[in-house]
Amino acid sequence: MKEGIHPNYREVLFVDLSNGFKFVTRSCVNTKETETFEGKDYPLYKLDTSSESHPFYTGTQKSVDNMGGRVEKFRNRFGKTTVAK
Repeated sequence: MKEGIHPNYREVLFVDLSNGFKFVTRSCVNTKETETFEGKDYPLYKLDTSSESHPFYTGTQKSVDNMGGRVEKFRNRFGKTTVAK
């Protein structure tokens, strides 16, 4: 491989700021901070949301169909109307 043309691919510590969840994975992301995790220093990257806090992955996401029956109320009220000829 040529020298100096590849990104710095290394282990990085990602921290979810919403709940403090930490995980290490390999990445090319640029960081300026470092933090010790499990006895080793890693470059630190802060996330607003990860799979540990995102509503889709945690099962707390709300669907439009089950939000107080709004869709069903609309269908009951306007779904049976017909156009007069």
